[in-house]
Amino acid sequence: MDYNTIINKYYPDDNELRRILTIHSRHVTDKALSMASRHPELNIDTTFVEEAAMLHDIGIIKCDAPSIHCHGTQPYICHGTIGADMLRTEHLPRHALVCERHTGTGLTLKYIKEQNLPLPQRDLTPISIEEQLICFADKFFSKTFPDHEKTTEQALMSVAKFGDECAEKFRRWCQIFF
Repeated sequence: MDYNTIINKYYPDDNELRRILTIHSRHVTDKALSMASRHPELNIDTTFVEEAAMLHDIGIIKCDAPSIHCHGTQPYICHGTIGADMLRTEHLPRHALVCERHTGTGLTLKYIKEQNLPLPQRDLTPISIEEQLICFADKFFSKTFPDHEKTTEQALMSVAKFGDECAEKFRRWCQIFF
């Protein structure tokens, strides 16, 4: 599977949104692959990690987030499930799971219900080691400042605002992947 073909299909124009998506995705991919290379004992499928990390935010094109040049109609919180639907139409169900499970440190059904989020009523938390790795690597980069890598402390602070459970999961990932 060539992830560039899929990016080209959904982002045919050379514009700022495509630039932000590809820069952000490349940084997340490189960080994930770097961490995977330090942990051969985890038996991480690095080919899959590269493909899925490059596609994890494909759904932003259909979302409304003008600050990052997204001019779609859907709430930004939906970009993961939108991307998952897009990748399922490409016959990439495993990649689709990465899309829908990478928001925050993953979204539990309880959190989705408590926050009344416009998301499917199911658990959207990363399960496989590859899903967890990509989700973790994603926390170090924002699309607002695509060339800036957050420190571990900054990344922790960004997830901690969503509760102790998110912060604890991030700390566990630090122990696994660093």
